[in-house]
Amino acid sequence: MLATRFSIRNANNKRLTLSTKSLVSCGQSLKRLFIFTGLILASGSAFSVETVVDTDSEALSHKSNTAKPYTVKESTFSQSLTPGKFLLPAQDGWWNWGMAPIYDEQGKLHIFNSSIPYKGKKGWGYWLTKCTIVHYVADSIEGPFVRKETAFASDSVTYCNPQVSKVDDTYVMVYLTNPKPKSKQQAVGIATAKSLNGPWTESPHNPVVKPENGTTHAVHASNPTFVKGHDGKYRMYYKSMTENPGFREISLSIADDINGPYVDHPANPVISYKNIQRDIEDPYVFFYKDNYYMIMEDRLGVVDGLAGVSATPDVKAGGWRPGLIYKSKNGINWGLPEIAFGSDTDYFDKKKSRTERPHILWKDGKPEYLFMTNAGEREAGFYLKIGEWK
Repeated sequence: MLATRFSIRNANNKRLTLSTKSLVSCGQSLKRLFIFTGLILASGSAFSVETVVDTDSEALSHKSNTAKPYTVKESTFSQSLTPGKFLLPAQDGWWNWGMAPIYDEQGKLHIFNSSIPYKGKKGWGYWLTKCTIVHYVADSIEGPFVRKETAFASDSVTYCNPQVSKVDDTYVMVYLTNPKPKSKQQAVGIATAKSLNGPWTESPHNPVVKPENGTTHAVHASNPTFVKGHDGKYRMYYKSMTENPGFREISLSIADDINGPYVDHPANPVISYKNIQRDIEDPYVFFYKDNYYMIMEDRLGVVDGLAGVSATPDVKAGGWRPGLIYKSKNGINWGLPEIAFGSDTDYFDKKKSRTERPHILWKDGKPEYLFMTNAGEREAGFYLKIGEWK
């Protein structure tokens, strides 16, 4: 995707500039220029046209069109992290996966996570059909954690990979679900509540984002993250795929109401590394100090790809490598990433395993802890203390 400016000079040498992002392969830039030029012609004005390709890195790099190899540096966010401990061991016969933490008005810590019935040698093989979302509460991060009710469970629909946040006086949970009962496709659901103890009410538009031909989520939409934008609209970012097998990208849908309906953004996918045969997943987005940020898993060696290393079939998929953090003024153009967090072995003396699903625990409007899931342990994952960062 190119960011292009068309400048029109009229007979009085005054300039009128149209800024657009041109999807050259689809011919959209040409169509927009013709429409724009046609309006000027219809007015009978004399004019000249200048076309300028914007090479600003923020406009280009979120679609991996970097002109030269780029070395991904460690962020101050990553440098601020210090190890905590592992939390939430699974019950016998179950696998705990991920943690979505949030404080209530009394300062108690609530964690929602995926709980998956164990499936023989494949371990968590039921995640796509029988996953449930369970609820834990503690007085502090030190615990002990008490398992409360199961927030979501169904015999026909999976509920997995939740994120929980508060918008005004409403708690919002987004999650992976199925587009229809007993389907193995992936879609995005949303529910709201006035208390973290429920009851949770699912949106009448669920699934609010589902597989749909002709979109960036033609195969599936999953692993959502939710934020209220500075413009007051509600944003749902999620992992998307146009084909299977294919590469995972990040797309965005926006709504005027929390419950939807959610409409695809025309710039989708907003982050993609398909053209260097790399991908990402597990986004977590937040708005902080007048900027949007997104942290996520580098699933298929984006760091190496940006450095100019060619993709090979033996690249190990999953959270085996440090994660990424992006910064954006508008939440659309994300620029080039920095390192957001390390692998599990950077913080703990253990055998290396997949570190995924980053979530932040907020306190008084500031990020306090980073929660990560870890595939190699009985616990749902671990947390890291977030220090001062810029």
